[in-house]
Amino acid sequence: MATKAPDKATAGKSIKVTLIRSVYGQLANIRGSVKGLGLRRIGHSVVVADTPSNRGMVNTASHMLKVEAPLGSGKV
Repeated sequence: MATKAPDKATAGKSIKVTLIRSVYGQLANIRGSVKGLGLRRIGHSVVVADTPSNRGMVNTASHMLKVEAPLGSGKV
């Protein structure tokens, strides 16, 4: 599987997303967004590119997620 090269607009931009609530009992589109972000269990964190598609998934499941700047980015 080939990986897509990051474009200049999103190069170096990323967000850290942590699952803080269970997906049990949530709508299918919310569970799909959490799975699409790569989150598997409560307390699991991933660093994803800050793209419009990832932001949409974060907004869909915002009540279950904690979003931060990744370590070493210099942003708060």
